[in-house]
Amino acid sequence: MNRLLLRPVAASDLPDLLRMAAASADGISSLPHDEAKLRQRIDASLQAFASADDASGEETYLFVLEDRAAERLVGCSGIAASAGFFDRFYSYRNEFVVHASAALGVSQRIHTLHLCHDLTGCTLLTSFFIEPAYEHSLAAQLLSRARLLFIQAHAERFADRIAAENPGVTDAQGQSPFWDAVGRHFFGMDYPQAEQVVGGRSKAVIADLMPQAPIPVPLLPAEAQLALGQLHPVGEVPFSILLDEGFDADSYVDIFDGGPTVEATLASLRSIRHLRRQRVRAGAGSGPRQLRLVLRPAREHCAAMLAEIGSEIGSDELPELALRPDEELLCTPLWPEDA
Repeated sequence: MNRLLLRPVAASDLPDLLRMAAASADGISSLPHDEAKLRQRIDASLQAFASADDASGEETYLFVLEDRAAERLVGCSGIAASAGFFDRFYSYRNEFVVHASAALGVSQRIHTLHLCHDLTGCTLLTSFFIEPAYEHSLAAQLLSRARLLFIQAHAERFADRIAAENPGVTDAQGQSPFWDAVGRHFFGMDYPQAEQVVGGRSKAVIADLMPQAPIPVPLLPAEAQLALGQLHPVGEVPFSILLDEGFDADSYVDIFDGGPTVEATLASLRSIRHLRRQRVRAGAGSGPRQLRLVLRPAREHCAAMLAEIGSEIGSDELPELALRPDEELLCTPLWPEDA
């Protein structure tokens, strides 16, 4: 476990990010397979971590997961401080409308999709990618949950409400049944083309062409109805971690592929509710040891790892973090029974 270290991205990580972007599925990852765009992502993250000024909300942070034993990067994850900072952040909100006729004795509860920008201003979890050999290990837990501790440590830079988009169902050719039923009619492009055109830009580009009236779900083709709110297999691991944390997946879906968009208040999440702040003591640690996610929160030396620690952490422990006496760490259990 101690061979895995989560840290902020560095300029020298560009070749590894290009490799990960190439390995991610088309239309799934928010990592663009484009050297210039990835370099921009890295530069933006370096600036966000280094900035001593008050946060504006446009900051984006990118973390990488390093396997120190293998001497290579095996994953990445990110945070956008404010969704839709430069424009509105659109989603479809699930609602149910009752239509009734007393004369006919008929009452129907109809599922509808409402185009909305409710999640504009939320902090957004982004850019999750982990190599397949690591995705069913504790590495995925570290890669996803450490971001929540970082947000809590620097709460003044983020929103109280957290959201994350998750990839929807596509076929072997990368086509989305939901997009074909809705977006394609108004945007005039198939799903892979639309993803490429929009890229990292605001979804307002798409939403401006979408119908503003609610969409009755029963009028959609059967394939699109079945795909609504369903998850692409590549998103199962990060999605399950977010559900375990306490995110709600029932309220919103993505306007592109109909995948579930989860949201929650930061304070309600399990890693935050069970979080403990611990001061590093000089010398050795003490107390019964349990597995914890440990974050060194200082932005200039930020790092996270999984480690067996006691009730007191000593500066002689966790050499990967190069601890100093009296600095503060954030620690949280991975499993409820260890809380």
